[in-house]
Amino acid sequence: MVKIKPFKGTRPPKQYAAEVASRPYDVLNSQEAKAEATERSLLHIIKPEIDFDPIADEHEKKVYDKAVENFKMWKEKGWLVKDQEEHYYIYAQTMNGKTQYGLAVASHFMDYIEGKIKKHELTRTEKEEDRMIHVNIQSANMEPVFFAYPDIKEIDEIVANEVKKPAEYDFTSSDGVRHQMWVISDKAVIDRITKIFEGVPALYVADGHHRTAAAARVGQERMKANPNHTGEEEYNYFLAVLFPANQLNIIDYNRVVKDLNGLTPAEFVEALKKDFDVQEMGKEIYKPNKLHNFGMYLDGKWYSLTAKEGTYNDADPIGVLDVTVLSNLVLDKILGIKDLRTDKRIDFVGGIRGLGELQRRVDNGEMKVAFALYPVSMKQLIDIADSGNIMPPKTTWFEPKLRSGIVIHEF
Repeated sequence: MVKIKPFKGTRPPKQYAAEVASRPYDVLNSQEAKAEATERSLLHIIKPEIDFDPIADEHEKKVYDKAVENFKMWKEKGWLVKDQEEHYYIYAQTMNGKTQYGLAVASHFMDYIEGKIKKHELTRTEKEEDRMIHVNIQSANMEPVFFAYPDIKEIDEIVANEVKKPAEYDFTSSDGVRHQMWVISDKAVIDRITKIFEGVPALYVADGHHRTAAAARVGQERMKANPNHTGEEEYNYFLAVLFPANQLNIIDYNRVVKDLNGLTPAEFVEALKKDFDVQEMGKEIYKPNKLHNFGMYLDGKWYSLTAKEGTYNDADPIGVLDVTVLSNLVLDKILGIKDLRTDKRIDFVGGIRGLGELQRRVDNGEMKVAFALYPVSMKQLIDIADSGNIMPPKTTWFEPKLRSGIVIHEF
């Protein structure tokens, strides 16, 4: 059963919350971060290469040193202040009229090691290393990971009760997402939340696989370095926001390919007909409407592709995924793309950019063909994590993203 605890959050005073809170480190490149970072933005701490002119290499020692210097300065200036008591925090995000309510907690790294925090993606060592250095040098988790848990009625009721109170933070970011935060101070409520989660068999990494892996490695290192280790030290815990699975929204993650592997458009469409019912849809953008139905944009036209019965395996948690169907029947079989991680002929486009972005990248000649996919469901994600399988690369895109800097966990 999983282990969580309340913690003394380091966070901005109310008047600075909207400015300090930033988008996560991995959704912006350094140029975009520099353009977006205002004076108090957490981007100066999580992407400190932006403070150099020209922008420095993010892996240089001076950049990591700058991160430490900036974090210290933000605390000295009172832009980040540590709470005196341990709390849980409710973090709500509203996008397109839909609100999801998460609990910001300190999660135990041993749950990850023991497989009680379940993953569905592989991590890349170099990204893990970079995040690990950041966590280690700051002795803090600056950015939360995003976990899902099976819905619990009593937690929903506790949250519903707490959010009747005035929010500590309430602001709308430039992308139109509303962010609210409440501090849970009642000791009895805090203890009850901790107790309820003791009965939860698993948490699921939705977004933040590299940060989770990095936090676990920091925990292991500190454990080995401490001869009096008990498992209760603050370094055993890292910052996570837990959402009930039924509130989460996974959006589509689409593919664009640079060439047709030597085929003409007509030959390519003909080759598709072996495994798909192919329907020409004309100039209007075509959005897939169900599992195993795909949108394709080629040569100025949209098509509907529906995989034929017998070409996929709905009984297999990986085989049922449309990323698997597309990879097996089109990318590999016809286009010769064997490895989605390394092949330079393919790129991935998060659904938040809209299907018009697929059309644009084909029309401008950069890409030859685009595929729009039906989004993965939370049930599919949980089935895969429970079966110990790993999803193909670039399968899930969660939106909205958690802001970094709403609350920080120091240890």
